[in-house]
Amino acid sequence: MAFTLSEALSLLEKAEAGSRLAHAYLITGPEGSGVRELAVSLCGLIMGGKIEPLKHSDVHTVEPESKSRRIVIEQIRNLEKELQMRSMRGGRKVGIIFDADRLQEQAANAFLKTLEEPPRNSHLILVSSLPDQLLETILSRCIEIPLRQVESREPSVRQKALLKMLRDFCKTERHDLSQTFLFVRELQRILAEAKSAFAGEGETQFKGERQMYRDTTGASSSWMDDREDYFKARSEARYRQERSALLQVLEQWWGDVLRQQNGSACLDYPEYAADTLALAGRLTLPDVLHRTTAMGRLRENLEFNVQEQLAIEVAFLEAFAA
Repeated sequence: MAFTLSEALSLLEKAEAGSRLAHAYLITGPEGSGVRELAVSLCGLIMGGKIEPLKHSDVHTVEPESKSRRIVIEQIRNLEKELQMRSMRGGRKVGIIFDADRLQEQAANAFLKTLEEPPRNSHLILVSSLPDQLLETILSRCIEIPLRQVESREPSVRQKALLKMLRDFCKTERHDLSQTFLFVRELQRILAEAKSAFAGEGETQFKGERQMYRDTTGASSSWMDDREDYFKARSEARYRQERSALLQVLEQWWGDVLRQQNGSACLDYPEYAADTLALAGRLTLPDVLHRTTAMGRLRENLEFNVQEQLAIEVAFLEAFAA
Protein backbone atom coordinates (compact mmCIF):
# COMPACT_ATOMS: atom_id res chain seq x y z
CA MET A 1 0.00 0.00 0.00
CA ALA A 2 1.39 3.39 -1.03
CA PHE A 3 0.73 6.54 1.00
CA THR A 4 0.42 10.21 0.24
CA LEU A 5 3.07 12.46 1.76
CA SER A 6 0.68 13.69 4.46
CA GLU A 7 -0.53 10.17 5.32
CA ALA A 8 3.02 8.89 5.72
CA LEU A 9 4.08 11.85 7.85
CA SER A 10 1.04 11.38 10.11
CA LEU A 11 1.96 7.73 10.72
CA LEU A 12 5.56 8.68 11.52
CA GLU A 13 4.41 11.39 13.93
CA LYS A 14 2.32 8.80 15.79
CA ALA A 15 5.29 6.43 15.93
CA GLU A 16 7.51 9.19 17.33
CA ALA A 17 4.89 10.13 19.91
CA GLY A 18 4.83 6.52 21.07
CA SER A 19 8.64 6.18 20.98
CA ARG A 20 8.27 3.55 18.25
CA LEU A 21 10.38 5.00 15.46
CA ALA A 22 12.52 2.37 13.75
CA HIS A 23 16.27 2.84 13.36
CA ALA A 24 16.14 2.51 9.56
CA TYR A 25 13.56 3.65 6.98
CA LEU A 26 13.49 3.36 3.20
CA ILE A 27 11.34 6.03 1.56
CA THR A 28 10.36 5.13 -2.00
CA GLY A 29 8.16 6.59 -4.70
CA PRO A 30 8.12 8.06 -8.22
CA GLU A 31 9.18 11.57 -9.12
CA GLY A 32 6.66 14.03 -7.72
CA SER A 33 5.56 11.82 -4.83
CA GLY A 34 7.50 13.81 -2.22
CA VAL A 35 10.16 11.28 -1.16
CA ARG A 36 12.78 13.93 -0.44
CA GLU A 37 10.28 16.11 1.41
CA LEU A 38 9.26 13.19 3.63
CA ALA A 39 12.89 12.37 4.40
CA VAL A 40 13.51 15.97 5.49
CA SER A 41 10.29 16.04 7.54
CA LEU A 42 11.17 12.74 9.25
CA CYS A 43 14.61 14.10 9.99
CA GLY A 44 13.05 17.20 11.55
CA LEU A 45 10.75 15.01 13.61
CA ILE A 46 13.69 13.03 14.99
CA MET A 47 15.71 16.17 15.70
CA GLY A 48 12.88 17.86 17.62
CA GLY A 49 10.94 19.72 14.96
CA LYS A 50 13.83 21.72 13.52
CA ILE A 51 12.83 24.07 10.70
CA GLU A 52 15.91 23.28 8.61
CA PRO A 53 16.92 19.85 9.90
CA LEU A 54 19.52 19.18 7.19
CA LYS A 55 21.62 22.02 8.64
CA HIS A 56 21.66 20.43 12.11
CA SER A 57 25.15 19.44 13.24
CA ASP A 58 23.97 15.90 14.06
CA VAL A 59 22.39 15.32 10.64
CA HIS A 60 24.67 13.83 8.00
CA THR A 61 23.67 13.42 4.36
CA VAL A 62 25.07 11.46 1.43
CA GLU A 63 24.13 11.64 -2.24
CA PRO A 64 25.81 10.93 -5.59
CA GLU A 65 28.81 13.20 -6.15
CA SER A 66 31.31 11.26 -8.25
CA LYS A 67 31.69 11.71 -12.00
CA SER A 68 29.71 8.51 -12.52
CA ARG A 69 26.90 9.87 -10.30
CA ARG A 70 27.37 6.95 -7.93
CA ILE A 71 27.74 6.89 -4.16
CA VAL A 72 31.23 5.60 -3.46
CA ILE A 73 32.61 3.72 -0.48
CA GLU A 74 34.55 6.73 0.87
CA GLN A 75 31.26 8.60 1.33
CA ILE A 76 29.79 5.70 3.31
CA ARG A 77 32.88 5.39 5.46
CA ASN A 78 32.71 9.11 6.26
CA LEU A 79 29.04 8.72 7.19
CA GLU A 80 29.88 5.81 9.49
CA LYS A 81 32.56 7.85 11.27
CA GLU A 82 30.19 10.77 11.78
CA LEU A 83 27.47 8.53 13.20
CA GLN A 84 29.93 6.77 15.51
CA MET A 85 31.01 10.07 17.05
CA ARG A 86 29.23 11.50 20.07
CA SER A 87 26.28 13.72 19.29
CA MET A 88 27.27 17.38 19.07
CA ARG A 89 24.24 18.37 21.15
CA GLY A 90 23.75 15.27 23.27
CA GLY A 91 20.74 13.99 21.34
CA ARG A 92 20.00 11.71 18.44
CA LYS A 93 21.88 11.51 15.15
CA VAL A 94 20.50 11.01 11.65
CA GLY A 95 22.15 9.71 8.50
CA ILE A 96 20.31 10.26 5.20
CA ILE A 97 21.24 8.66 1.88
CA PHE A 98 19.51 10.32 -1.06
CA ASP A 99 19.31 8.31 -4.32
CA ALA A 100 20.33 5.20 -2.38
CA ASP A 101 19.92 3.09 -5.53
CA ARG A 102 23.14 4.79 -6.76
CA LEU A 103 25.26 3.01 -4.14
CA GLN A 104 28.25 1.29 -5.69
CA GLU A 105 28.55 -2.39 -4.77
CA GLN A 106 31.39 -1.80 -2.29
CA ALA A 107 29.55 1.14 -0.76
CA ALA A 108 26.35 -0.91 -0.43
CA ASN A 109 28.20 -3.74 1.31
CA ALA A 110 29.89 -1.29 3.67
CA PHE A 111 26.56 0.36 4.49
CA LEU A 112 25.01 -3.03 5.20
CA LYS A 113 27.34 -3.39 8.19
CA THR A 114 26.06 -0.10 9.56
CA LEU A 115 22.48 -1.31 9.16
CA GLU A 116 23.28 -4.56 10.95
CA GLU A 117 24.99 -2.78 13.85
CA PRO A 118 23.57 0.76 13.91
CA PRO A 119 25.42 3.28 16.09
CA ARG A 120 23.72 4.05 19.39
CA ASN A 121 21.04 6.76 19.32
CA SER A 122 21.08 7.02 15.53
CA HIS A 123 18.49 6.74 12.76
CA LEU A 124 19.11 5.95 9.10
CA ILE A 125 16.92 7.20 6.25
CA LEU A 126 17.33 5.94 2.70
CA VAL A 127 15.56 7.62 -0.22
CA SER A 128 15.10 5.93 -3.60
CA SER A 129 12.82 6.00 -6.62
CA LEU A 130 14.33 2.69 -7.78
CA PRO A 131 14.39 0.47 -4.68
CA ASP A 132 14.71 -2.71 -6.74
CA GLN A 133 18.31 -1.62 -7.43
CA LEU A 134 19.20 -2.01 -3.74
CA LEU A 135 20.64 -5.15 -2.20
CA GLU A 136 17.96 -7.47 -0.86
CA THR A 137 19.83 -7.55 2.44
CA ILE A 138 19.52 -3.75 2.71
CA LEU A 139 15.82 -3.83 1.85
CA SER A 140 15.14 -6.46 4.50
CA ARG A 141 16.69 -4.31 7.24
CA CYS A 142 14.65 -1.18 6.53
CA ILE A 143 11.00 -0.34 7.02
CA GLU A 144 9.78 0.80 3.62
CA ILE A 145 7.48 3.79 3.30
CA PRO A 146 6.16 3.78 -0.28
CA LEU A 147 4.67 7.03 -1.54
CA ARG A 148 2.35 7.48 -4.46
CA GLN A 149 2.28 10.39 -6.85
CA VAL A 150 -0.72 12.56 -6.11
CA GLU A 151 -0.51 15.19 -8.85
CA SER A 152 -0.33 14.03 -12.45
CA ARG A 153 2.42 15.73 -14.40
CA GLU A 154 2.23 16.94 -17.97
CA PRO A 155 4.44 14.68 -20.12
CA SER A 156 7.49 16.37 -21.61
CA VAL A 157 7.85 16.96 -25.35
CA ARG A 158 9.99 13.83 -25.70
CA GLN A 159 7.57 11.76 -23.61
CA LYS A 160 4.66 12.93 -25.77
CA ALA A 161 6.61 11.96 -28.89
CA LEU A 162 7.20 8.48 -27.46
CA LEU A 163 3.53 8.10 -26.50
CA LYS A 164 2.49 9.01 -30.04
CA MET A 165 4.95 6.43 -31.38
CA LEU A 166 3.43 3.82 -29.06
CA ARG A 167 -0.09 4.70 -30.19
CA ASP A 168 0.83 4.53 -33.88
CA PHE A 169 2.87 1.36 -33.52
CA CYS A 170 0.22 -0.51 -31.57
CA LYS A 171 -2.56 0.22 -34.07
CA THR A 172 -1.19 -2.67 -36.14
CA GLU A 173 -1.99 -6.07 -34.66
CA ARG A 174 1.22 -7.85 -35.68
CA HIS A 175 4.67 -6.48 -36.48
CA ASP A 176 7.62 -7.84 -38.39
CA LEU A 177 11.25 -7.29 -37.39
CA SER A 178 11.72 -4.34 -39.73
CA GLN A 179 8.84 -2.43 -38.12
CA THR A 180 10.19 -3.14 -34.65
CA PHE A 181 13.66 -1.92 -35.59
CA LEU A 182 12.18 1.25 -37.07
CA PHE A 183 10.53 1.85 -33.70
CA VAL A 184 13.88 1.24 -32.00
CA ARG A 185 15.59 3.73 -34.31
CA GLU A 186 13.00 6.39 -33.52
CA LEU A 187 13.56 5.94 -29.78
CA GLN A 188 17.31 6.07 -30.29
CA ARG A 189 16.87 9.28 -32.29
CA ILE A 190 14.98 10.85 -29.38
CA LEU A 191 17.68 9.72 -26.94
CA ALA A 192 20.48 11.02 -29.18
CA GLU A 193 18.74 14.39 -29.44
CA ALA A 194 18.45 14.56 -25.66
CA LYS A 195 22.10 13.64 -25.12
CA SER A 196 23.25 16.22 -27.66
CA ALA A 197 21.06 18.93 -26.10
CA PHE A 198 22.35 18.32 -22.56
CA ALA A 199 25.96 18.11 -23.74
CA GLY A 200 25.56 21.36 -25.65
CA GLU A 201 24.10 23.15 -22.63
CA GLY A 202 26.92 21.89 -20.43
CA GLU A 203 29.58 22.96 -22.92
CA THR A 204 28.05 26.43 -23.22
CA GLN A 205 27.97 26.84 -19.44
CA PHE A 206 31.57 25.67 -19.11
CA LYS A 207 32.82 28.03 -21.80
CA GLY A 208 31.08 30.95 -20.11
CA GLU A 209 32.57 30.04 -16.74
CA ARG A 210 36.03 29.51 -18.23
CA GLN A 211 36.02 32.94 -19.83
CA MET A 212 34.77 34.62 -16.66
CA TYR A 213 37.43 33.04 -14.44
CA ARG A 214 40.21 33.67 -16.95
CA ASP A 215 39.26 37.34 -17.04
CA THR A 216 38.86 37.79 -13.29
CA THR A 217 40.97 35.29 -11.37
CA GLY A 218 43.42 33.64 -13.71
CA ALA A 219 42.27 30.16 -12.68
CA SER A 220 44.78 27.34 -13.14
CA SER A 221 44.44 24.86 -16.00
CA SER A 222 43.99 21.95 -13.55
CA TRP A 223 41.09 23.75 -11.89
CA MET A 224 39.49 24.38 -15.27
CA ASP A 225 39.96 20.71 -16.20
CA ASP A 226 38.08 19.75 -13.05
CA ARG A 227 35.27 22.15 -13.93
CA GLU A 228 35.06 20.73 -17.45
CA ASP A 229 34.81 17.21 -16.01
CA TYR A 230 32.08 18.45 -13.66
CA PHE A 231 29.94 19.84 -16.49
CA LYS A 232 30.43 16.67 -18.55
CA ALA A 233 29.37 14.51 -15.60
CA ARG A 234 26.34 16.72 -14.94
CA SER A 235 25.29 16.52 -18.61
CA GLU A 236 25.59 12.73 -18.50
CA ALA A 237 23.52 12.62 -15.29
CA ARG A 238 20.80 14.75 -16.88
CA TYR A 239 20.77 12.46 -19.91
CA ARG A 240 20.41 9.39 -17.72
CA GLN A 241 17.49 11.01 -15.90
CA GLU A 242 15.81 11.81 -19.22
CA ARG A 243 16.40 8.26 -20.46
CA SER A 244 14.95 6.87 -17.25
CA ALA A 245 11.85 9.07 -17.67
CA LEU A 246 11.34 7.75 -21.21
CA LEU A 247 11.78 4.15 -20.10
CA GLN A 248 9.23 4.81 -17.36
CA VAL A 249 6.74 5.80 -20.08
CA LEU A 250 7.25 2.39 -21.70
CA GLU A 251 6.72 0.59 -18.39
CA GLN A 252 3.65 2.66 -17.58
CA TRP A 253 2.19 2.01 -21.03
CA TRP A 254 2.34 -1.75 -20.53
CA GLY A 255 1.21 -1.25 -16.95
CA ASP A 256 -1.92 0.46 -18.30
CA VAL A 257 -2.51 -2.48 -20.65
CA LEU A 258 -2.30 -4.79 -17.65
CA ARG A 259 -4.71 -2.60 -15.66
CA GLN A 260 -7.13 -2.59 -18.57
CA GLN A 261 -7.15 -6.39 -18.53
CA ASN A 262 -7.95 -6.27 -14.82
CA GLY A 263 -10.71 -3.71 -15.30
CA SER A 264 -8.96 -0.96 -13.35
CA ALA A 265 -9.99 2.62 -14.04
CA CYS A 266 -6.76 4.03 -12.56
CA LEU A 267 -4.45 4.57 -15.54
CA ASP A 268 -1.19 6.45 -15.89
CA TYR A 269 -2.27 7.68 -19.34
CA PRO A 270 -6.09 7.90 -19.39
CA GLU A 271 -5.97 9.90 -22.62
CA TYR A 272 -4.63 6.76 -24.32
CA ALA A 273 -7.21 4.46 -22.70
CA ALA A 274 -8.72 3.40 -26.03
CA ASP A 275 -5.30 2.33 -27.32
CA THR A 276 -4.26 0.36 -24.25
CA LEU A 277 -7.75 -1.21 -24.04
CA ALA A 278 -7.42 -2.42 -27.63
CA LEU A 279 -4.05 -3.98 -26.79
CA ALA A 280 -5.48 -5.56 -23.64
CA GLY A 281 -8.13 -7.23 -25.76
CA ARG A 282 -5.66 -8.64 -28.27
CA LEU A 283 -3.11 -10.06 -25.82
CA THR A 284 -3.21 -12.70 -23.13
CA LEU A 285 -2.27 -11.95 -19.53
CA PRO A 286 1.02 -13.94 -19.71
CA ASP A 287 1.90 -12.07 -22.90
CA VAL A 288 1.37 -8.65 -21.28
CA LEU A 289 3.35 -9.70 -18.21
CA HIS A 290 6.21 -10.85 -20.46
CA ARG A 291 6.29 -7.52 -22.27
CA THR A 292 6.07 -5.54 -19.03
CA THR A 293 8.95 -7.57 -17.60
CA ALA A 294 11.02 -6.88 -20.72
CA MET A 295 10.67 -3.14 -20.16
CA GLY A 296 11.58 -3.44 -16.49
CA ARG A 297 14.62 -5.53 -17.37
CA LEU A 298 15.70 -2.91 -19.92
CA ARG A 299 15.79 -0.20 -17.24
CA GLU A 300 17.72 -2.49 -14.90
CA ASN A 301 20.27 -3.38 -17.59
CA LEU A 302 20.89 0.26 -18.44
CA GLU A 303 21.34 1.09 -14.74
CA PHE A 304 24.19 -1.41 -14.74
CA ASN A 305 25.73 0.16 -17.87
CA VAL A 306 24.87 -2.58 -20.34
CA GLN A 307 25.51 -1.32 -23.89
CA GLU A 308 22.54 0.96 -24.57
CA GLN A 309 21.75 0.17 -28.20
CA LEU A 310 21.96 -3.60 -27.72
CA ALA A 311 19.86 -3.52 -24.52
CA ILE A 312 17.11 -1.49 -26.23
CA GLU A 313 17.03 -3.74 -29.29
CA VAL A 314 16.76 -6.91 -27.22
CA ALA A 315 13.99 -5.46 -25.01
CA PHE A 316 11.98 -4.17 -27.97
CA LEU A 317 12.17 -7.52 -29.74
CA GLU A 318 10.61 -9.07 -26.63
CA ALA A 319 8.02 -6.36 -26.07
CA PHE A 320 6.94 -5.35 -29.57
CA ALA A 321 7.97 -7.90 -32.23
CA ALA A 322 4.79 -9.95 -32.11
